[in-house]
Amino acid sequence: MTRMPDRRLLALALAAAIATPAWAQTAPSEPAATAPAALPALAPASASSFTVSDIRVDGLQRIGAGTVFTYLPIERGDTVDQNRLSDAIRALYRTGFFEDIQVGRQGDILVFSVTERPAINRLTLTGNKDIKTEDLTRGLNDIGLSEGETFDRLDLDRVTQELVRQYNNRGKYNVKIEPTVSRLDRNRVDIAIAIDEGKAAKIRHINIIGNEIYDLDTLTDNWESGESNWLSWYRRDDQYSREKLEGDREKLHNFYLDRGYIDFSEDSIQVAISPDKTDMFITAGITEGEIYKVSDVQITGNTVLPKEEIQSRVFVNEGQVFSRALLELSSDAITATLGNIGYAFAQVNPIPEVDRENRTVAINLQVVPGPRVNVRRIQFRGNTRTADEVMRREMRQFENAWYSQAAIDRSKVRLQRLGYFESGSVNVETQPVPGTSDQVDVIFSVTETTSGSFVFGLGYSQLAGVTTSVQLSQNNFLGSGNRVSVEAQRNVYLQRYSFSFMNPYFTDGGMSLGYNLWWREFDNSEFNTAQYSSTSAAGQAILGIPLTENDSFSLLFGADRNQIYAWRGSSPESIVDYIDAFGSRTFHAWRSELAWARDTRNDYLQPTRGTFQRVSLETTLPGSTAEFYKLNYEISRYWPINRALVLNTRAEIGYGDSYGDDVVRNICYTVPTEDNPTPVPTDPCLPDSADYIKTVTATGLPFYENFYAGGARSVRGFRDNTLGPRETAFASSYLQPIGGAVKTVGSIEMFFPQLIKSPAARISAFVDFGNVYKDIDSWDAKELRASAGVALMWRAPVGPISISYAYPLRKQDEVRGGAGDLIKAGDEVERLQFTFGGAF
Repeated sequence: MTRMPDRRLLALALAAAIATPAWAQTAPSEPAATAPAALPALAPASASSFTVSDIRVDGLQRIGAGTVFTYLPIERGDTVDQNRLSDAIRALYRTGFFEDIQVGRQGDILVFSVTERPAINRLTLTGNKDIKTEDLTRGLNDIGLSEGETFDRLDLDRVTQELVRQYNNRGKYNVKIEPTVSRLDRNRVDIAIAIDEGKAAKIRHINIIGNEIYDLDTLTDNWESGESNWLSWYRRDDQYSREKLEGDREKLHNFYLDRGYIDFSEDSIQVAISPDKTDMFITAGITEGEIYKVSDVQITGNTVLPKEEIQSRVFVNEGQVFSRALLELSSDAITATLGNIGYAFAQVNPIPEVDRENRTVAINLQVVPGPRVNVRRIQFRGNTRTADEVMRREMRQFENAWYSQAAIDRSKVRLQRLGYFESGSVNVETQPVPGTSDQVDVIFSVTETTSGSFVFGLGYSQLAGVTTSVQLSQNNFLGSGNRVSVEAQRNVYLQRYSFSFMNPYFTDGGMSLGYNLWWREFDNSEFNTAQYSSTSAAGQAILGIPLTENDSFSLLFGADRNQIYAWRGSSPESIVDYIDAFGSRTFHAWRSELAWARDTRNDYLQPTRGTFQRVSLETTLPGSTAEFYKLNYEISRYWPINRALVLNTRAEIGYGDSYGDDVVRNICYTVPTEDNPTPVPTDPCLPDSADYIKTVTATGLPFYENFYAGGARSVRGFRDNTLGPRETAFASSYLQPIGGAVKTVGSIEMFFPQLIKSPAARISAFVDFGNVYKDIDSWDAKELRASAGVALMWRAPVGPISISYAYPLRKQDEVRGGAGDLIKAGDEVERLQFTFGGAF
């Protein structure tokens, strides 16, 4: 039986026969944007078959003839008929290279005349905010719509439909996608996709029907979807999303199953949208059912460990109300226990037996340990700067050792706490070794971040003259894990040169060793402290000893020399008296510090949970010019509230005092004259010739070791170092901050991780409080200062930057007497503060 030709093929053949002596056949395709190239006069192909002596392809521009021949199902010497020609045309269309294909015959030469699809010259996206351009471009590349590829309008239509679907899933139902194709010369096109995202439809009302035991607020308390409220601008919980609603429906199921309602069911879910596609209304119908209790709990299978030990990991007991959360927690605990001894693929299958008549559930926890797994290799990816050795020494999982999930988790936390990688960028992947069932490779993938800062400054002011500064700080020097800092700064008031080095793994056991060297000459008054100047130098060595995974001990020993210049009349009296009591401006010290620290934070740069605390005792050794000690305790704890909020509470307490006997000395002075109102000391002190004698005493913490508060790193909203005691100089009414021997500062700060979608930046709202006091007897909670504000912290390529704006909640206003005399100085407020180069 002869097969009837396709109607379209016959129609096209008839049209070609009428228009030209040549016979042509065209398969269905979209209309060509440009007219096909003119064909040479071809002899009509008869309905009978013929033998092909040669094949020619006309109209090719970018595609080689050899490429076309590889797709053709016809070769020289083949005998072809109408069916084989139709198959050849379809084969060429399937390549996606051509818009139009015609076939003709010139003697025994088979001629294909083609019109190529244009190439994509440029692809641009505009208007997209909710979905990043790089994500969209990646999706377009997967479809084949990218620069340099062949353009197919069907692909563009599919992209448009997919974008509409994605925006609909994000609750944006009035999105508009308008693609534009512009023809260029040389058979090229430019594609522009304009996106008008519109606004996400907001949830105006949520209703649950059938709930008798629990009210609506209780059921939807932990939903990501919610009705519009005053916090929706931040949480965006009122923006409808199909994915969020699916997650909330799962939470609703879990809510009832965690409370024993095994027969709970969701009977219906309806989502209605307003005609303008801006408001959503959600209604769910449920059946709560009855509460079930646990009648029996059994553990079966190969438990590997004694059943008693596995039983201790089970949190579901007979007689309890059934809870799927406790059942899953028990399964996870058993799996983790087996995973810590090498059974990486252990499974626990809970098998419930429901007795609906008695409203009870019998649970069988079937343990399937699987093979015990050995770790063959540990590999690192993404560490372009950090050496493998630096990361490997943080590992608690070892190669050629049994797999341990706890050791792998601990290794991940230790890598995150190094501070070399983006927050949350440390990922772990376990890959089975091909050909074995008892070996795996563990792969740690990281994304490196800025681990230091480089600052070069050059400036000029009339007051300070030319200022130059160079500072290089690197916590991961040359990828070695060593910390190096070099600084040089010079202007009229300050000269400072310093160098520090720390090797955190001086020994393989984790002992650290570091050195600090610095020389400094500066005028303290430029730092908002009392007016005196000093020249100091120091050399220190620091030894760190790890005690546990979280605890460490450190010992510092060093020598320093501090030469202080103070002048009666410009410096506070207590400072001048302290120096005079020693009879020397130079203070030598042999200094030591013992410290203990515990760090359980989950990340170095942006922790979300854990605690850091440190206790230190710093003291000068006997034989130092001034003998004193300083105690300091600081604690910081992070509390994860939810995925959008992290609370940080921190406090610091410091106390210092002298030990040994007070230093007492008599100073002889001459009476001031009109030209020189400042008392002049005489040396040596000759009582018979002195106008008067003053006894000065040096006691307590030396003034140059005092604690200070106020500023961006303690109590924001107040000028740096200005809180606490103040004193005047002789015959002066100007009050100068002198610090104190007791320090109390703290803060409550709420971080908003989702406000800025960047791992290098974060925003917070805070309340700071604190002050410093002259001594322990002067401490008074009523004197604590407080402020509230917001802060932006950004880990810039050249170092951390912090900007804060604070409003003082509790401050001291200036108090004057009836005659205008100053009774109490007011605090110096500085609401906008900026710091560069400090740690977060």
